[in-house]
Amino acid sequence: MSYQSLQSDGPSSLMKLEDLAPPHGTEGMLVTGQPLEEAQSAVILIHGRGAPPESMLPLAEELSREDTIFILPRASGSQWYPFRFIEKRIKNEPGLTSALRLVDGIVRALIAAGLSRERIFIGGFSQGACLALDYAALHPARYGGVFALSGGLIGATIDTEGYGGSLENTPVFIGCSNVDFHIPLERVQESSRVLRSLGAEVTERIYPGMGHTVNEDELKTIKAMLSKVA
Repeated sequence: MSYQSLQSDGPSSLMKLEDLAPPHGTEGMLVTGQPLEEAQSAVILIHGRGAPPESMLPLAEELSREDTIFILPRASGSQWYPFRFIEKRIKNEPGLTSALRLVDGIVRALIAAGLSRERIFIGGFSQGACLALDYAALHPARYGGVFALSGGLIGATIDTEGYGGSLENTPVFIGCSNVDFHIPLERVQESSRVLRSLGAEVTERIYPGMGHTVNEDELKTIKAMLSKVA
């Protein structure tokens, strides 16, 4: 699978992102799959801490569809926010707000290009998984789907008062190990409960003894999610 690296001042309409707070949003992104003007659906793949967006290319390859564009944003300094996702949100600023604004900018750019939210998928691994869930909870609507590979909602505690609206039966998949040092099992389970309360159709799968990684069952589940929006 080939890909294109787009800079923040590049010609693509994906890069016309407004009101982005630093540090993210100036690093460019990778785009692969179907050209935007021909795509019928889009997947935003958000990388984890310490990894570049190139680390998500094998996942894009695995999920590849003829009608889908994959957008892989790049974090400044290879991290979306500096501390663990279960720290107080303020401790992870300004990176956290900047990252959420970047994801929102991409979603808005895709909508402006003619894709509906119902054809937009948002997912990621580790830090990227946490961002995907947090973005959906803070910007509730009907999406094509949301998937979190080893992640949970962000904050020392989950502040449900910060959420409003409905996810309108958006399919949400959360997969994680029961012994992941980075992702406490209790936070995964609580995230599932909160997202269900926001109207999402949540599938949670806990894999005994799995490391901080992605397995075949998770890939199969996400592929099925994508195939429902044909």
